[in-house]
Amino acid sequence: MARVRTGVRAMGAVLAVVLGASLTGCSSTGGKRAEERAAAAAEGRAAVNTPRWTFAMVTHSGDGDTFWDIVQKGAEQAALKDNINFLYSHNDEANQQAQLVQTAIDKKVDGLIVSLAKPDAMKAVVAKAVEAGIPVVTVNSGSAESKEFGALTHIGQDESIAGEAVGDELNSRDRKKALCVLHEQGNVGHEQRCAGAKKTFDGTMQNLYVDGTNMPDVTASIEAKLQSDKSIDAVVTLGAPFADAAVQAKQTAGSKAEIDTFDLNAKVATGLQSDKLGFAVDQQPYLQGYEAVDLLWLYRYNRNVLGGGLPVLTGPQIITKDDADALADYTKRGTR
Repeated sequence: MARVRTGVRAMGAVLAVVLGASLTGCSSTGGKRAEERAAAAAEGRAAVNTPRWTFAMVTHSGDGDTFWDIVQKGAEQAALKDNINFLYSHNDEANQQAQLVQTAIDKKVDGLIVSLAKPDAMKAVVAKAVEAGIPVVTVNSGSAESKEFGALTHIGQDESIAGEAVGDELNSRDRKKALCVLHEQGNVGHEQRCAGAKKTFDGTMQNLYVDGTNMPDVTASIEAKLQSDKSIDAVVTLGAPFADAAVQAKQTAGSKAEIDTFDLNAKVATGLQSDKLGFAVDQQPYLQGYEAVDLLWLYRYNRNVLGGGLPVLTGPQIITKDDADALADYTKRGTR
């Protein structure tokens, strides 16, 4: 079964208590109100009558990134429930992402969610948001910088811990030589993943930098590496779309390396079921988007903050073939 971090379970328990206290009021009416909220959600109506605040999410996603589609879907679902006007924008160029954050500030949004893949480029504009009195929650990347930048909390996985889990899993599979494929130059989270894997992996691991915006180049680069070194018995990609490229490269190169990946989507679930992939590391992107909106709503409504100064972890979960059947339906609907 997938391994679930206790921090995630604890977070769920705390949220249940907070939501129960803030919305149901007393136990005599709690059941009825819960039914009303469920009915409202089913009908596409807000489950609360709090003011219609505006929250903006600005991420470092590129176009067509399925991971961020899932994050966005979770955020939109929480926004519907919480009566939030939700604005989403993204750009994989750090300076452009910073400009989008500035645009949100200029609109005087009531809350801001931002990813910090390249924190140096985001520091000044996040500080402007905080100075303007806009509560900020960071997601996915930048957990080490989140508190320093003035964010209320960070939601995501600790990338170093996630990498260490990969190293442990490779050891359990008796792998000896691995390739860690980094598809975005300058992304601190990606560097932390590969460094974490190297830390716990008993074998040798080499980084391979590829241009993630050019998938044929990604495939060709992995293929060339596998052809030149037949001793590589594991390839770890850092995003679901790149796992498929690695599978193609393996086939063309005639390699016997196991392909493993970070992140989960429908193709990855199918790959696990068919043994084309060994395992996946799921950080639950839907939960990152959903909880980011929910926590901003809780802060605006009741000044609640989670994490106690530490990140709220949504992963890592190691997903194998044994787990893929149970998750396949969720990946098909775009929530896992």
